[in-house]
Amino acid sequence: MRKGWKITAWILGIIVVLGVIVVIGLNMYLSSTKAIIEGELAMEVLDSDVKVVRDTNGVPHITAQSDADLYRAQGFVQAQDRLFQMDLARRQASGRLAEVVGESAVDTDKFFLTFSLRDAAEKSYDGYSEEAKEVLKWYAEGVNDFIEFAKEENKLSYEFKLLGYEPEEWTSTDSLAIGKYMAYDLGGNWSTLAIRHWALSELDEEKAKELFITYPENAQSIIEANIDKPVNVSGYFDSSVLPNEFNGSNNWVVSGEKTASGLPLLADDPHLGLSTPSIWYQMHLKSPEQNVSGVIFAGIPGIILGHNEEVAWGVTNVGPDVQDLYIETPNPDDRTQFLYEGEWEQAEVRNSPIKVKGQDDLPFEVVVTRHGPIISDVLFKDEKASALFSMQWTALEPTLELQAILKMNKSSSWEEFEIALEDFHAPAQNFVFAAKDGTIAYKANGKIPLRKTGDGQLPVPGDSADYDWEGFVPYDELPIVVNPEEGFIATANNEVVDDSYPYHITDFWAQSYRYERIAEVLESKSDITKEDMMNLQMDQTNLYAKEFLTQMLGSVEKLDAKGEYKEILSLLKQWDQVDDKDQAAPLVFHKWMKELPQTLLEEEMPEDVYSMLPGKGNISDQLLRKGYNNEQSAWLESYGGVDKWVYESFVEATEEISEEFGSNEKKWKWGDYHQLTFDHPLGGASPILAYLLNPDPVPIGGSNITVQAAGFGEDGRVDHGASWRFVADLANLNEGYHIVGPGQSGHMKSEWYHSQVDDWAEGNYHTTVIDGNVEEGYELLLKAN
Repeated sequence: MRKGWKITAWILGIIVVLGVIVVIGLNMYLSSTKAIIEGELAMEVLDSDVKVVRDTNGVPHITAQSDADLYRAQGFVQAQDRLFQMDLARRQASGRLAEVVGESAVDTDKFFLTFSLRDAAEKSYDGYSEEAKEVLKWYAEGVNDFIEFAKEENKLSYEFKLLGYEPEEWTSTDSLAIGKYMAYDLGGNWSTLAIRHWALSELDEEKAKELFITYPENAQSIIEANIDKPVNVSGYFDSSVLPNEFNGSNNWVVSGEKTASGLPLLADDPHLGLSTPSIWYQMHLKSPEQNVSGVIFAGIPGIILGHNEEVAWGVTNVGPDVQDLYIETPNPDDRTQFLYEGEWEQAEVRNSPIKVKGQDDLPFEVVVTRHGPIISDVLFKDEKASALFSMQWTALEPTLELQAILKMNKSSSWEEFEIALEDFHAPAQNFVFAAKDGTIAYKANGKIPLRKTGDGQLPVPGDSADYDWEGFVPYDELPIVVNPEEGFIATANNEVVDDSYPYHITDFWAQSYRYERIAEVLESKSDITKEDMMNLQMDQTNLYAKEFLTQMLGSVEKLDAKGEYKEILSLLKQWDQVDDKDQAAPLVFHKWMKELPQTLLEEEMPEDVYSMLPGKGNISDQLLRKGYNNEQSAWLESYGGVDKWVYESFVEATEEISEEFGSNEKKWKWGDYHQLTFDHPLGGASPILAYLLNPDPVPIGGSNITVQAAGFGEDGRVDHGASWRFVADLANLNEGYHIVGPGQSGHMKSEWYHSQVDDWAEGNYHTTVIDGNVEEGYELLLKAN
């Protein structure tokens, strides 16, 4: 017996020792693949030595003797911290994820091959100036120098080992393809058109109308075409690949007349997906020709948002209708021909086989009409549809965004900056600008189509030239404001033009509550400081509740005959209408508002159609206003009225809260549900990887409609919001104030992997200087051979 226990003890001891050895070995391996940030490293491609100082927040300050070496070093340094992210990004944009991920990514690859981002990047490259092409080449040389070094020294990040592959050589087109992906993420309205097309075919006319923001009453021919030639929507599109509908942002700029320093202040916080690593990479680039600081997408040279020694700038999404769906009629005898002006016109057919890890290549074709790629059921597997959607999109044309960025980085005045913007075509952005000379300015910049017929609210017939585009809004007629009397300019994806503007931009603007709060605060203040700007970026005031809550509470009280919800109604009445993480009222309010469209719409729509439906909040808002103003509504009438709709949504929302957090409403907290996460793309593969790669969830306040943007899913996880927060004081452009959650590095063993998670939640900004005087940091000398 004793001998058996001894043997068992020995076996257990050996297992423990082996486990410890494995853990130690794994830890040593992971540590060995961290970026080298001190000492010297040889770079084959440099003409002269380059100094890289990473400050205490992991921000690299790169000082080079020429622009050529500056961009080479930028590519090298980005790859040190973010190569795996860069490689996944170029693969996703190019439809090549399945090659390294496997069969699970095949549908994603089909989608992005069809959307033709890589093809658009290749066409764009030809239009770039020789100077811009040189920058792309220099940057790629730097990335490739690191790839070769990492392969030789076994320094490739652990993700490559995990997936069992090595990165290919970086090319100029890779950088442009990532730029095209960001245009996709920020510039889409095709799904809106597809859903409206579905609604006209499947719902009665009055209900269909109410899913529009503004119904196109004067375009009867377009409406009839949508009804007469229905295209399959339900079951044909994967909503998981759609950009988040809250991809917006806040920005504002304040004149020196309203600031304590007497010079302008500028703030920007672009709203994108929150993930590990961050979509942004913060850098400071300095050469004899430029000194610029800010953020860029990993995989692209330059600085897209930030400041230099003379000017600062930021963006939000304009959100114009830049994608049109065309209802195409295929030839029954040749499915690659489509009717146009009474004749069958041959489409381009791209043979794009998909490489799948561990499997044979999968045949795949992309069919491209004169308007653009066919985006509905390109394989014709199950049936030969009588009508298909093709998509025309500004970003599929040759565009020159990087060229604009390079000019912006070296601009010293509004006049120079506006000239640079002429090359920024897609996605269309609201640029705000401030200069040390006191100028503040705004421009809604980008290509916005001019249509012969229609206004971009519905798919249009593809067989007639009457519905073609005929150019774009002239550059000098895009919306612009310089030094306004109000003393500030702000945008939050709100409507930026009124009815007097002669061109159509869109009818689908974001809910206005963020803009209204920003304007309210800026109007009320003088002697504004940079701290005021930071505080406003973290503002949690809920103007959505201010508009609707009193009337909604009245609806519940009317139908709550037994007083069952008296306590919950009381806490909502006492609420200060701030989305504080420690209060119960925001939890009830936001669950309630999310429940409203589900209660009213979900039963009458296929699941995938409902998930694709954009602007659910806008639709609910319009119906609430109709209901409380006693206006006719087909949806409300069929449901039983606004009070019944609001009450039953309330009941469902509170029951869900009780099931998850208990029946005692006094213990409910917004932050128990609303929690910040920065998920790694590999974290979803297993609970172990999620534990290792994702930070712990953090309870936070704010919401999707507060200035402190914190969009959340059905599970409450905050996965969308201010991907970067930035404030610039033009009285001291040596400094910029930033938050880049969750941190600078993509390596789990780096001290900057999740170093800004709490900073993001609490609004703790770090200061980045551009005068070269980094007080503490890690210095790496990149040596020219």
